[in-house]
Amino acid sequence: MNFTSLNKSFLDVYQVLPQQAFFAPGRINLIGEHTDYNGGHVFPCAITYGTYAVARKREDQLIRLYSVNFPEKGMIEFDVTQLDYNKDHSWANYPKGMIRYIIESGYQLSSGFDCAIQGNIPNGAGLSSSASIELLTGVMTNGLFELEIPQLDLIKIGKRVENEFIGVNSGIMDQFAIGMGKVDTGILLDCQTLKYEYAPIHLEGYKILIMNTNKRRELAESKYNERRSECEEALSQLQQMLSIDALGQLSEAEFDKNQALITNETIRRRAKHAVYENIRTLKALEELRSGNLAAFGQLINQSHVSLRDDYEVTGPELDSLVEAAWNQPGVIGARMTGAGFGGCAIAIVANEHVESFIANVGADYATRIGYNADFYVASIGDGAKKIAMEEMV
Repeated sequence: MNFTSLNKSFLDVYQVLPQQAFFAPGRINLIGEHTDYNGGHVFPCAITYGTYAVARKREDQLIRLYSVNFPEKGMIEFDVTQLDYNKDHSWANYPKGMIRYIIESGYQLSSGFDCAIQGNIPNGAGLSSSASIELLTGVMTNGLFELEIPQLDLIKIGKRVENEFIGVNSGIMDQFAIGMGKVDTGILLDCQTLKYEYAPIHLEGYKILIMNTNKRRELAESKYNERRSECEEALSQLQQMLSIDALGQLSEAEFDKNQALITNETIRRRAKHAVYENIRTLKALEELRSGNLAAFGQLINQSHVSLRDDYEVTGPELDSLVEAAWNQPGVIGARMTGAGFGGCAIAIVANEHVESFIANVGADYATRIGYNADFYVASIGDGAKKIAMEEMV
């Protein structure tokens, strides 16, 4: 996307041209789902779809926000000193929360600002549009006011916004992938320690396809928090005998040996997923580094089966897409990505089969579900950043 239309929107709304431009990507998680808040590993990457902003500092203390994606909401405005959550401000609560916690962290905004935002992440698709807006606001505030906030601090503030301001009990993966992404590179992140390593993703001859169910997934209203509390209960019961701080610290053998400590069968399956998925993620990186794409794909498939059967966060829409994908030629692997309950799945597909894959899986999905899925070829891109003025054309 270029900035011409966004600059025009800014001019139309504010009657002046913007000064600076910013971008924050969406993300996909290749493997390691629902492991982040269980102290395990994840393996996400930033994608080239994302959220763009142009902005200009003001002379007063007013912050004015406009989204091209939600024109019916109009311009949303508030004072720098009035940063409480407001249901009527809808999407603008994400930037508002970031600004509030940046100020609470000891940084000063010398004035307010005007901003126009436009994203090309499908809304509600589970590619983390909310964390994209959070990190976008972080780099924008950094850039406009020259605050020099470290990127990792912005990532932690973004997570705090999600948890405390919005009320979603999520982990740090989304903000981390969006803040720290690099072109053609995945990030193996230990969510317990925040230690991370970059891993080049070489999928010669293959594309990553994002398959959007077009079933909206409202995370705060889903069973996400319920799954988290189930895992906390499992951890508590295991801690009667084991000295652990998180499910992600267990090996498969340790879990198998001690799983009887978890008295409820459903909660036992939730914990099994968290432990086994963490191990799968570590194995996946090994296979990717050794160039064994077939084994990498099998781990991706196993991840979906576990999310479907043990964690129960897929549903008919995601299962329909993934099962149809498994039956197509040239597919290494496919799985749901994100929190589940709708949203997106991913598939790794040989270049020569991409067109037929989209046609066949799309037709199968429409027949089974009754409406269409959307398909996007994903490229792995950079993390949240300021855009140079010469790129704002």
